[in-house]
Amino acid sequence: MSRLLAPRLAARLSPPARALRPAFQYQCLHSTAPTPATALPITAHGPPPKPPLPAGEIADLRRRQKIEAAQDLAAQSQPGRGRFWKEVRVTNTDGGLSVTLDARPIKTPSGKLLLIPPSKPLLAAAIALEWSLLRSSADALKGYLIPLTQLASRALDLDPAVRAEIAQNLLRYLDTDTLLCLAPTAPAGHDRVSLRELQDEAAAPVIAFLRERVWPGVVLVPVDGDEGMAGVKSQPKETRGVVAAWMGALGRWDLVALERAVLASKSMCVAARLVVEWSEEIGVVGGGGKRGFGVEEAARAASVEVRFQTGRWGEVEDTHDVEKEDLRRQLGASVLLAAGNR
Repeated sequence: MSRLLAPRLAARLSPPARALRPAFQYQCLHSTAPTPATALPITAHGPPPKPPLPAGEIADLRRRQKIEAAQDLAAQSQPGRGRFWKEVRVTNTDGGLSVTLDARPIKTPSGKLLLIPPSKPLLAAAIALEWSLLRSSADALKGYLIPLTQLASRALDLDPAVRAEIAQNLLRYLDTDTLLCLAPTAPAGHDRVSLRELQDEAAAPVIAFLRERVWPGVVLVPVDGDEGMAGVKSQPKETRGVVAAWMGALGRWDLVALERAVLASKSMCVAARLVVEWSEEIGVVGGGGKRGFGVEEAARAASVEVRFQTGRWGEVEDTHDVEKEDLRRQLGASVLLAAGNR
């Protein structure tokens, strides 16, 4: 009610009524019942849309897209102009398998020939496929287009200083291993499978394999959510010494494969289990002499929490699905580096 009408109504009231009625109370003049707002459910999925661009920037973006499309079309229609080679081959030499661009062998950044061991023909074929899919010579400077070439070059250029740096870096992942960071125990009466149960189920066989066949008797202390996520600041000194000595004995291909798998999965345990089973130098496989831990099993063990959360809340399109496939791609690269036909 308007404040201008209140003094008029108060003046019409008798003096006793004005005395009984406080001056700050007002009477509504309408009788319509208020209708509360009804909140609609959120049906949008994925990240919020990007803010609109100014008209000038939109025109520039479209112009750049047309130029890039024309360049891609020209490179595809005339491969000879887009790159200096026409054919990629895997050639057998005395030192190993060489990937050649026409007659030119590929070299590492240090100038060495990129020679793949004869026991790794799948790795050599995959590197040749990378170079055959390049549309121009400039694409060879983009590391994300030739990831296997970069990993093979890192293995061939490995020196003692780089080995020590890799081992020191990977030991830090052991302290916060994905497989050893456990969620708090679900309260009693919980009707769903808890995250802690899924983590225990994924970690138990991997840790048992490592303790029995790779790092005998080693003690791996988890970061227990029941004790707070600060948990263990570092694994025991004996554990770190055993793992460091094991990494020091790895061959160059296995060490680079381990590094790639650790960086992809954020887990030393998962990476060690994968490399040990597929390495042609170590030759330790699962029970029964068969390989039972591959890319799919390693990816599932390293992404328990992500699968649990997306199963409950749903996936974000073009985010979770892309990360899932990229994890498998990187773990597959580790298998190609470590595996052989021996």
